[in-house]
Amino acid sequence: MRGAWTNDTIAPRPAPPPRRRHARGERALGYAVITLLGLLGLGIIAFLADSWDTAFFARYAPKYLSGLWVTVQLVGLSVVLGAMLSLPVALGRMSPNRAAGWAAFAYVYFFRGTPLLAQIFLVYYGAGVFVDELRQAGLWTFFREPWNCAVFTFTLNTAAYQAEILRGAIESVPKGQWEAAQSMGLRRWATFRKIILPQALIVALRPYGNEIILMIKGSAIVAIITVLDLMGETRRAFSRTYDFQTYIWAALFYLAIVESLRLVWDRLERRLTRHIRRDD
Repeated sequence: MRGAWTNDTIAPRPAPPPRRRHARGERALGYAVITLLGLLGLGIIAFLADSWDTAFFARYAPKYLSGLWVTVQLVGLSVVLGAMLSLPVALGRMSPNRAAGWAAFAYVYFFRGTPLLAQIFLVYYGAGVFVDELRQAGLWTFFREPWNCAVFTFTLNTAAYQAEILRGAIESVPKGQWEAAQSMGLRRWATFRKIILPQALIVALRPYGNEIILMIKGSAIVAIITVLDLMGETRRAFSRTYDFQTYIWAALFYLAIVESLRLVWDRLERRLTRHIRRDD
């Protein structure tokens, strides 16, 4: 009879996936690594507890906090200025104009392909080579300060990375969004500002967070040009005490900053993407 259930109409159940070999060995290795890291953490805690010095903390804790604030200011200001600069650079990378495209490509290629340490040396020590020219241009008062050179270099560096992040995010938005907006009579700039850019920023949110974390860790190099950030204060404390725990505390401070930023970024991402997240 038509529509009746028969054994022939029942689809066979797919075979279970083959069990992975060496699964137990990988699990044991994972447990061993976690155990080793736990023991290392306990060892660091025991070392800090054993070498606790109240006089040391009374003297250097305020300087650590001061250096931490300098680090936050440096990274925050550089990231904001770099974000402002990254938009025209990203648009230049996507521009059909060859001159603009090659100029933006050369900028991104240089700052992404050379070490940040070399870049800050070029700005800080290179400015001293052109003292007369910078004085005539009225820029020597800016470039003679290590802080200004650090902000300037970090801004140019992060702008190159942010431009590539933004370019990739913009190009990931389907072209149908442009076509739909054009069919509704929206101008190209209005389409970009109100439709394309908001979607691209959601895509770029996670890479932006990674870039900020890299900037926080990379900011430690400014201590070499006498900027007393967190690492600068750590080096000064070590030069006076020769106590190895100064660097351990600096590492814990950096770890706390990165972890705090990660938690804030995760919450921000969940909130901004709640409309596209599927509920289980």
